[in-house]
Amino acid sequence: MSNRVSAIIVGADRLGNIPAVLDLHNIKVKQHISGRDPSHQKKSLQLPSGTELLILLTDFLGHNVMKTFRSAAQRSGVRVLACRRSVCSIKQALAQEGFCEVCPYSKKAEPAAATLQ
Repeated sequence: MSNRVSAIIVGADRLGNIPAVLDLHNIKVKQHISGRDPSHQKKSLQLPSGTELLILLTDFLGHNVMKTFRSAAQRSGVRVLACRRSVCSIKQALAQEGFCEVCPYSKKAEPAAATLQ
């Protein structure tokens, strides 16, 4: 199995089905930050080490919080994905950024499929 992408999600109080959708795209949610804390508006914010993707849920974030996290991602060289908090919006944004769904037929399933022929 290929390496999983480690992501931080910023925005919304709860994620619902979003972690399951990200899991289908081989993305692991490392941390979820609601963005409500006033300290999230500081200019010197640092993303946790090992973060490879920052997902901003734009319909639950203020402009200052978004700007702070975008700046932190830019300083760290982390990709940013901005979308609304809906499964459809996240799937569309992931597809536009080149994150394909993991094929349901893994190498473990190939021998079983070969025996059916």
